[in-house]
Amino acid sequence: MLVFRGFTRKAPSATVLTIGNFDGVHLGHRALLAQLRATAAREGLLPAALTFEPHPREFFGHESAPARLSTLREKLEMLAEEGAALTYVCHFNARFAALSAEEFIERILVGSARVKHLIVGDDFRFGVGRRGNIALLREAGKHYGFQVEAIDGVTVEGERASSSAVRNALAEGRLDYAARLLGRPYSIDGRVVHGDKMGRQLGFATANIRIKHDKPPLLGVFVAEVLGLSKQALRGVANLGFRPSAARVDRPLLEVHLFDFSTEIYGQHINVRFLHQLRNEIRFPNLDALKSQIADDVDQAKAYFRRLDAPTHP
Repeated sequence: MLVFRGFTRKAPSATVLTIGNFDGVHLGHRALLAQLRATAAREGLLPAALTFEPHPREFFGHESAPARLSTLREKLEMLAEEGAALTYVCHFNARFAALSAEEFIERILVGSARVKHLIVGDDFRFGVGRRGNIALLREAGKHYGFQVEAIDGVTVEGERASSSAVRNALAEGRLDYAARLLGRPYSIDGRVVHGDKMGRQLGFATANIRIKHDKPPLLGVFVAEVLGLSKQALRGVANLGFRPSAARVDRPLLEVHLFDFSTEIYGQHINVRFLHQLRNEIRFPNLDALKSQIADDVDQAKAYFRRLDAPTHP
């Protein structure tokens, strides 16, 4: 997939384009991208996406901005998996925020993206003051020669699939529901780095993953799977948080203990899937109590996988 940062480069050919924050790439986003693929194949257009970095709410809200579901790298990987052949990454800053809706259409959609077919969500707004809407896009499409298609939102159990809904589910420990909104288990990517070897001293060696989520959408101890180390997902227990019972860290740390695994994997980039929350992070009075709890966490996680593997009978 081609990635263009900013809009100084024109798309190599006419595009079918979709626009969004795509944080988490949930079912609503995937519906847009499915239509993008279908339209590209039908009309012979380049399937392209336009996304924002940072998230506009981070630019406007700073500390009050919501937790990120995905880093830019994770987002771009998922967009590529869903069929985007080109992604424009728009640096959301004061200059971009001041663009009028008409300037956005003329300079970005038409001038850079060479759009011939635009696919957006039914609630899409754009331009300074969020004045731009579907009606304005359709009027502009008549003038510049592009079609506009608005896609209805996707609902799950009566709730619209949205990044906010996913964040709420994760924060409340409802990982099964978050997975239904996403269409897959929630996951975090990162590179395995050296830690303080505390897990090894306790008898439960961990892979320490450097993550870019300063404010992850979930914290605690989880049943987990790891992708990227073998053909099959590896199973284990993940702790995401600040390690209140060991050498406390200032920013969230992701540690994963993999069952029956002893290979050195420093430097590897892996994907950690969160399947079920076991408990919140808590402070233990001593390392013996922590070790006992970790053993119990491992037992609970193995029991979870046994239930998962058990045959179902009609």
